[in-house]
Amino acid sequence: MTLFWPDRPGDSLAIRSARVLDPATGIDGAFDVTIEDGVITSLVAAAEPAHGLLLAPAFVDPHVHLRVPGREDEETIATGTAAAAAGGYCAILAMPNTDPVVDSAAVLGALIELAREDAVIPTGFMASISKGQRGEELTEMVELARLGAAGFTDDGFPVVSAGLMQRALQYSAVAGRLLTLHEEEPTLSRDGQMNEGPVSAALGLAGWPSVAESVMIERDCSIAAYLQRPLHIMHLTARESVSAVRAAQARGVAVTAEVSPHHLCLTDETVRTLDTNYKMNPPLRSEDDRQALIEGLRDGTIACIATDHAPHARHEKETPFEEAAFGVTGLETSFAAIYTFLVETGELDLDLVLERMSTGPARVFGLPVPRIAVGERANLALIDLDADWRVTEDGFRSRSANSWLLGETLHGAIVKTIANGRVVHAA
Repeated sequence: MTLFWPDRPGDSLAIRSARVLDPATGIDGAFDVTIEDGVITSLVAAAEPAHGLLLAPAFVDPHVHLRVPGREDEETIATGTAAAAAGGYCAILAMPNTDPVVDSAAVLGALIELAREDAVIPTGFMASISKGQRGEELTEMVELARLGAAGFTDDGFPVVSAGLMQRALQYSAVAGRLLTLHEEEPTLSRDGQMNEGPVSAALGLAGWPSVAESVMIERDCSIAAYLQRPLHIMHLTARESVSAVRAAQARGVAVTAEVSPHHLCLTDETVRTLDTNYKMNPPLRSEDDRQALIEGLRDGTIACIATDHAPHARHEKETPFEEAAFGVTGLETSFAAIYTFLVETGELDLDLVLERMSTGPARVFGLPVPRIAVGERANLALIDLDADWRVTEDGFRSRSANSWLLGETLHGAIVKTIANGRVVHAA
């Protein structure tokens, strides 16, 4: 078991005349849906759907920062999972770059027990690849997997040593868990503050070249091919990176990849404002890179949309750009942002977005796939596609408000979220 939350009975309810859209089962039509004790018991065709009301599989986010332990002022398991529920998510995986790092049975065990008490939705925890995320010595991967680690990552830091990467892939086979990688060649990224290009030159900010990402992807895919082991690439940003993943997949390498909503919707042009909520790790890239990410989603090179939800305290963002922390929140806004800026504009199809936010990540990480079918545990998001709402600080369930969408009006609101058979959010 790799997902944890309080063991409570399922709910019973009925959803009438919604458009039910599930790419995993191929269902698309107006239905009345009945849920009894947390299980879908009937799907009955309805005359026509209520205007704008969509019932979809709930979302799965494999890349979330809950900041526990160490920075509970920024987020907790309770607040982070409540934010996820408000965003339509039925399961999340939390990153290990905490204080202390999730690199031992003691730290992981404490988090699992906390999730069993406080998590609003099923929550899993990634453990680090290396002790202290220092890239020097592997963690006890087999022990951590047996305890319940959902996978292994040094997210926030690359695995610089090729030898350590090779050993990590070998031990991941014994542990039976996936390695997920933050790809960055630090001698190329240096102290970069944003994408290297015309905008960084104009602003006089240190540039972070896209090749710093793609060259590490190529290295790690080569090692994975040699060992015949799978791996997952986190938060792709660049055309060269998409090409590297696509080429590795064509050679038979079992590599999957994810992309974040902000990299799909924004470019480095927004950094001209020097708003620190546009400062991300990895950074926003060019329009050409953004288009490559969209094409990667369309052709299946990229299997997941993951938020990389990264809450920060106000003082870490209200500072000069060069000194500000990297990262933005995203759990509560991810679907609406993608629907507003990419689906309504025709860049992405709705069914593709739903698949990449739900079925795709669940399959990559071996989690239960949310499905709308009789006999399935209910993991559902009820969405009003006609609803407009404004992103404001006081509207967040998260403890942090460092969103790139503050002040924006978005289309598509999560009306209700059902996770593992329980109503966990109702607007």
